Amino acid sequence: MDLYMMNCELLATCSALGYLEGGTYHKEPDCLESVKDLIRYLRHEDETRDVRQQLGAAQILQSDLLPILTQHRQDKPLFDAVIRLMVNLTQPALLCFGSVPKDPGARHHFLQVLTYLQAYKEAFASEKAFGVLSETLYKLLQLGWEDRQEEDNLLIERILLLVRNILHVPASLEQEKGIDDDASVHDRLLWAIHLSGMDDLLLFLSSSSAEQQWSLHVLEIVSLMFRDQNPEQLARVGQGHLAQERSTDVAELEVLRQREMAEKRTRALQRGNRHSRFGGSYVVQGLKSIGERDVVFHKGLHNIQNYSSDLGKQPRKVPKRRRAAQELSVHRRSVLNVRLFLRDFCSEFLENCYNPLMGAVKDHLLREKAQQHDETYYMWAMAFFMAFNRAAAFRPGFVSETLSVRTFHFVEQNLTNYYEMMLTDRKEAASWARRMHLALKAYQELLATVNEMDTCPDEAVRESSRIIKNNIFYMMEYRELFLALFRKFDERYHPRSFLRDLVETTHLFLKMLERFCRSRGNLMVQNKRKKRKKKKKVRDQGAAFSHSPEELEAMWPSLSDQLLQCAQDPELSVDPIVPFDAASEVPVEEQRVEAMVRIQDCLTAGQAPQALALLRSAREVWPEGNVFGSPVISPGEEMQLLKQILCAPLPRQQEPVERDAEEEEEEEEEEEEELQVVQVSEKEFNFLDYLKRFASSTIVRAYALLLRSYRQNSAHTNHCIAKMLHRLAHDLGMEALLFQLSLFCLFNQLLSDPAAAAYKELVTFAKYILGKFFALATVNQKAFVELLFWKNTAVVREMTQGYGSLDTGSSSHRAPVWSPEEEAQLQELYLAHKDVEGQDVVDAILAHLKAVPRTRKQVISHLVRMGLADSVKDFQRKGTQIVLWTEDQELELQRLFEEFQDSDDVLGHIMKNITAKRSRARVVDKLLALGLVSERKQLYKKRRKKLVPSCMQNGQESPRDSWQEDPEEEEEHLPKGESEDEESEEGLPVGRVQGGSSLSAENLGESLRQEGLSAPLLWLQSSLIRAANDREEDGCSQAIPLVPLTEENEEAMENEQFQHLLRKLGIRPPSSGQETFWRIPAKLNSNQLRKAAASLSHREDEEEREEEPSPEVPGEQSPSEEHRAKALRALLSARKRKVGLESPEEEATEEEEWKSVPQKRQLLDSDEEEDDERGRQAAVSGTPRTHKKKRFQIEDEDEDD
Repeated sequence: MDLYMMNCELLATCSALGYLEGGTYHKEPDCLESVKDLIRYLRHEDETRDVRQQLGAAQILQSDLLPILTQHRQDKPLFDAVIRLMVNLTQPALLCFGSVPKDPGARHHFLQVLTYLQAYKEAFASEKAFGVLSETLYKLLQLGWEDRQEEDNLLIERILLLVRNILHVPASLEQEKGIDDDASVHDRLLWAIHLSGMDDLLLFLSSSSAEQQWSLHVLEIVSLMFRDQNPEQLARVGQGHLAQERSTDVAELEVLRQREMAEKRTRALQRGNRHSRFGGSYVVQGLKSIGERDVVFHKGLHNIQNYSSDLGKQPRKVPKRRRAAQELSVHRRSVLNVRLFLRDFCSEFLENCYNPLMGAVKDHLLREKAQQHDETYYMWAMAFFMAFNRAAAFRPGFVSETLSVRTFHFVEQNLTNYYEMMLTDRKEAASWARRMHLALKAYQELLATVNEMDTCPDEAVRESSRIIKNNIFYMMEYRELFLALFRKFDERYHPRSFLRDLVETTHLFLKMLERFCRSRGNLMVQNKRKKRKKKKKVRDQGAAFSHSPEELEAMWPSLSDQLLQCAQDPELSVDPIVPFDAASEVPVEEQRVEAMVRIQDCLTAGQAPQALALLRSAREVWPEGNVFGSPVISPGEEMQLLKQILCAPLPRQQEPVERDAEEEEEEEEEEEEELQVVQVSEKEFNFLDYLKRFASSTIVRAYALLLRSYRQNSAHTNHCIAKMLHRLAHDLGMEALLFQLSLFCLFNQLLSDPAAAAYKELVTFAKYILGKFFALATVNQKAFVELLFWKNTAVVREMTQGYGSLDTGSSSHRAPVWSPEEEAQLQELYLAHKDVEGQDVVDAILAHLKAVPRTRKQVISHLVRMGLADSVKDFQRKGTQIVLWTEDQELELQRLFEEFQDSDDVLGHIMKNITAKRSRARVVDKLLALGLVSERKQLYKKRRKKLVPSCMQNGQESPRDSWQEDPEEEEEHLPKGESEDEESEEGLPVGRVQGGSSLSAENLGESLRQEGLSAPLLWLQSSLIRAANDREEDGCSQAIPLVPLTEENEEAMENEQFQHLLRKLGIRPPSSGQETFWRIPAKLNSNQLRKAAASLSHREDEEEREEEPSPEVPGEQSPSEEHRAKALRALLSARKRKVGLESPEEEATEEEEWKSVPQKRQLLDSDEEEDDERGRQAAVSGTPRTHKKKRFQIEDEDEDD
């Protein structure tokens, strides 16, 4: 950005700071005010960060702020303001823009800000600036906590933030093109920190227990200091390991020299002795071109080996979303003096600061005092310093704070959370993958440290290692972690370094586990598996109770003698027994049948005193209906009641039964709830069985991907790859798992590499696999075709043992094949039984299929496959398949109806207590057929509400009573007829639907105002008016969301009474799973919206308007009884027409009466009018009023009529 584009006010403010003359900076009198103005400008910059860019282009920090900082530090107000401004100017570009912008224009601004930050970092790479910061920080830390003011703590935090911001600036790859051992800007910055003594202050802050509040800031600064360093290389600096580094460099140079010599030999062989000016054209026999002819090659014969069909083709562009992730972290070797300083810093940090600092940071993380994702710095520090400690001079006591099973659990939980978030949060998947890589590095160093403890000469350290390994290998989560990471590996988000660390960590874990198993002999580990259990269900009485009536009659005399003795001698009776299970999920009111079953079990077991005590306890718990006898029952009646219970065929419940695979298939269509229970058990661990879980094409493909870069891999990484593939091929005998064409191409490249001698292990393994393949190819000619596909263990077995061996070995688990005769029989049986009523067609077919046993699912699937049925859903079982009613069942139904006819839920009590379970629709039809009820509405569930004392005018009840309804109950008890009425009302003008509810909307609005919701009501009213104006101007309408922008409006939208008001006004609630906000429907026109807004006006404001009756507002406050009765008759006639209970003559009469009603009374809300009518009738009769809910229409569940 050019200076002439700088804002004039900003330019004037910068000019008022002062000027630099020679080496002295002369500040202006308004310097402090100008600095504060710059802070104010930065606070109000736009999304392009224009102020920040203009200040960066003017180099204000280099030319003004740094001289003020170094030369005028005695001016404390100015010094504090300059530090504030510097912290703001140097904050990371990612923090300014939120993320890396994708838009080209915004990305340009992002890169421009990043360029200015890199210039700031270079300006700070001086001892003078950090010297001032160090001296100021030292003086502040000298103050005790009682002498330190709030301004001092703020200044300490700002200095630490400034250092953090400067270190956070990434290096410029274009400007810094230096090699290793060259001083970069970051190295010069670190050296300035060292010369100024800032590193000693950081060590003091890390180790001091009184300064733990700065622990996260210090840890972040330390992590940025060691950003580009390798801990193992850093530990070997200056300790006589230069010879090892020199040998490594020599080996790398030798590999490069061999490749160069091979290329020279190849070029020499390509040159002919005599140059030919005519290159010639050749026909390559056996290689077809696009047509049927052979390929014509127009170059010299020396290039024939490099021929490819892809020559001259345009390379296919890989979409951005499918590109492999790029490496973000680059390790480089700093200059020697900087590495020596960093090595000494690490040694002192480990000895004095690591344990207290990591303990304080862990405490902040657990108590949620840290910011989001601060745990990544904790895991980085763990990985870096534990690796440094392991490579320098291994001392477990230095890292004891993070060397525990709890730390393993913490890292494993974060690692699992990161890869789950990577799968769900796709937009930030790359960020979650980087955090996942940090957690994996920390887990790798934990394992490496524990492994190093095994070689420690101290017996206590080795015992600690054994305890940690015992806990890790025992838990199933730690063993399953690597399998899950390989399955979730995605090349688009995980860089190649993540895969390398994953392979090396898996190799270390398997090596430790194998060694631990060998030392223990047998290892018991935890095993978790999900077990499916069937829900308890009621069985038939005959199948549940094995005693015959004759046996019960023979049993009764002895029981009656015991009962008589208990009645005569009270000392023989036992203590009262609790007749219900308080821990059961079944409510106490519904446990009466179970109590009767317990009484019956006590009687059949010969425990008459216990049965009597249980009966008396049940009588106290369930006194209603005198089911267990009346409170004043005589001993003789008690004995008769016990005899009836003994002989009664009570329904019983069976215990949960485990389901095997075949039962799951057969009972898939039945309406049974399945519960998944995680069962924890122990089993003996087998290392080979665990290794078999790695025999997967997904895992082998990941190893092959890493093997492609064998030239760039370290020797240890190539060893880990070869060892894992050797375990799968040799130890498990699954060489065929690696018979894949891409792997063979890689082996060919490896064997033809001039520097193949440097990869002896990989070459040996490649020859072993190729030898196994060619040996198998002599027996199985299809092995060449199998090269094209990745294979699983089943295919490997078929390749090696013969095709069809898998079917022979598992024939018991596969469904038998249908023969043509069986298909003909199936078709004949289906056509014969499909139209028979009262029976299940599949059960009838299964009863006649005797030759080969079939399951229900197999029969249904084959019927669909043959085209005899359209879908599996046509054969779903519904209900209990009981259609006919016996005489005893009718008497039982009549008895239950007479018992519960005065209760609130007649049908519900009948369904709970009826013996032969049927659908609600069948029970209702039978009650109508027996004449016990005249219409279905008599069986609707009645609800009694505790009414809130009325606070409304004119003696009306509070509208709070009418809206306090259970939303789930509304959906459950919504009658089919009423739902159809609502659907038909949607097609009518909305004014008719809203007309009857306008008065209730006014009352609801008045009640909400009394609760203090006047502001949300005004917001709602203005939203309706604004929507009406928009629809008048645009001429088109669409659903408009109501978005609450204030906290008060948002709380009002969650208020149930406010939501009820929205429904009264016709505003639609959000659809489940798709919308978030309520919406003004598109069907409401501008006039209707204005009416709805007018109904929300304050009652005092409408008193003058009520003097002139509006023709658009339907009804008055107290309508006449005649109009109300006529409207009700019209509503009842409409509902009778739906169920066919009214003749056409009655329909015509009702229509004439309906037409005679005034127009504004036709706009009544049917539900509210019936509520009012019932309330009026109840008031006349003196009975308490019950508020009607939306009623439940019982639908036929057994069969479609």
